[in-house]
Amino acid sequence: MAWLLVIIAGLFEVAMALSLKASRGFTALGPSLSFLFFSVLSFGLLSLALKRLDIGTAYAVWVGVGAVGTSALGMAVLHDQVSPLKIAALALIVVGVVGLNLAGGGH
Repeated sequence: MAWLLVIIAGLFEVAMALSLKASRGFTALGPSLSFLFFSVLSFGLLSLALKRLDIGTAYAVWVGVGAVGTSALGMAVLHDQVSPLKIAALALIVVGVVGLNLAGGGH
């Protein structure tokens, strides 16, 4: 259950980052409030998961889900630059997160 919380928290981190982009430097009220909302959800769920998981591994998974998800949506929806090197780097993040998880991170 704790790992599910980390993954959901990572997805909220993606929403947080996309809201931050849409806020235009916190000048747009709606996206700025969305950023705050998703931040609280993301950090709240992560903090609940940390009651049962090691901080290093859980944080790496949270950041990995957020980074890969945000980059993928940026490329797919926001027309961010796509390159083979960028795709390979994102794949390495996934491999690293899976490796940390396999190395053990729960109590």
